[in-house]
Amino acid sequence: MTLDEFPRETPPTEPVVPRVDRPSASVQKVTRAEELRLQLADEIVRGALAPGAPLDETDIARRFSVSRTPVREALRQLVASGLVEARAHRGAVVAQPSIERLKSMFEAMAELEALCAGLAAERMSAAERHGLEAVHEELRVLSYTGNPDRFHEVNERFHNAIYAGSQNGYIAEITLATRVRVQPFRRAQFRNLGRLAKSQAEHDRVVVAIMRGDKQGAASAMRAHIELVRGEYEIYAVSV
Repeated sequence: MTLDEFPRETPPTEPVVPRVDRPSASVQKVTRAEELRLQLADEIVRGALAPGAPLDETDIARRFSVSRTPVREALRQLVASGLVEARAHRGAVVAQPSIERLKSMFEAMAELEALCAGLAAERMSAAERHGLEAVHEELRVLSYTGNPDRFHEVNERFHNAIYAGSQNGYIAEITLATRVRVQPFRRAQFRNLGRLAKSQAEHDRVVVAIMRGDKQGAASAMRAHIELVRGEYEIYAVSV
């Protein structure tokens, strides 16, 4: 059975997962801080900012022509993700998880996402299932455009919909918090040649299992997806 065999309806409002990785400040402030966080995270993952390199708020604000407020928020989020360390009397410096640490983070991520997918297969309402299909279709279109940044943004909505579909707020919250810590590494792998199409195919297996109500199949498909994400990041890391 394929997705085309399932009945389609007008997609509802997207389910909401609490954003534990973002403050509840103004939209403009959060948006600029998020842009800075992603830019700095990319530079850290690529090695443009080396481990131990200082991250001075004034220098960063001058470089990006912004005030220190969004810089401070971006650095706070990077500290929470583990990419930056806040050291006494030294300010913020670039950190870098060891290979073993990163492996452990992805292992935890795979199990948490598998748990959410399995619960979603059992508990998602019809409206939530149609909402998931809508986001999945949006990703299908984006997989042909070759825009990894936009694909990453919609990909987050895809995974959020599954977390929310688990109908367990606590599990959704800790899954999202874990994803925040590995997000820069997950984002980087979308730059690999052909990765968007592969990711879409992996998502398809997850969605089909959820639509069937196949708890074990959804969990297995999601676990395999995250394990492949880790492998794709390792390929990316060797290439930069």
